Amino acid sequence: MSVISVRDLNLFYGKQQALYNIHLDVDANTITALIGPSGCGKSTFLRTLNRMNDSIAQTRITGSVKIFDQDIYGANVEVESLRKEIGMVFQHPNPFPKSIYDNIAYGPRLHGQNDRNKLDEIVENSLRSAALWDEVKDVLKKPATGLSGGQQQRLCIARALAVQPQILLMDEPTSALDPISTAKIEELLEELKTTYTIVIVTHNMQQAGRISDKTAFFLNGELIEYDETSVIFQNPNEKRTEEYISGRFG
Repeated sequence: MSVISVRDLNLFYGKQQALYNIHLDVDANTITALIGPSGCGKSTFLRTLNRMNDSIAQTRITGSVKIFDQDIYGANVEVESLRKEIGMVFQHPNPFPKSIYDNIAYGPRLHGQNDRNKLDEIVENSLRSAALWDEVKDVLKKPATGLSGGQQQRLCIARALAVQPQILLMDEPTSALDPISTAKIEELLEELKTTYTIVIVTHNMQQAGRISDKTAFFLNGELIEYDETSVIFQNPNEKRTEEYISGRFG
């Protein structure tokens, strides 16, 4: 079943076009990797999936982006409700200047959850889901900024999970991390896809090959090829895909 369905998507920043006729479906409980050289449109595309481009002046979109068969750019869509369903994790860990506990409880409180027992449960479950509970359970009141980089990124994943999204978007979530922390995040993503649908932007093609079910190759704002990851890396249909995968450019 397609959780995300994109048809004829074009995106413009003023007169400048950034995405061209994107057509793509993402299935439930999969990891989809978006790859391509810098400036190719992959992060711009990722941000169309939860309307983060709305905040950029003169952004205009044509075509459709459907999440669970609802056009998210429809007139009656509440963006705040949409983003509750679609979590986002960024390239650099960005914990709030609050305690570990309050970082996780922030989203549920924002959506009206104020019962302390329920918040305790949400915090624990979210940290467990992000494989961080055992490391922080005794220091929940300490500042989140005191955690290591890898722990901060897992905290940000837990914070995204706390509002119970169905989709998790990740924009190069391990590019600022050391290899050990990266491996922990990758292992975590394999576990999370049993519950969530994940779309991840990555410059690390080895990472895409390790963790993703499908891979989309972007170039100059176009989706050049989208297929099973094994096909993209071993037997791509497009010459440009093969040249990028083999390191001839990018």
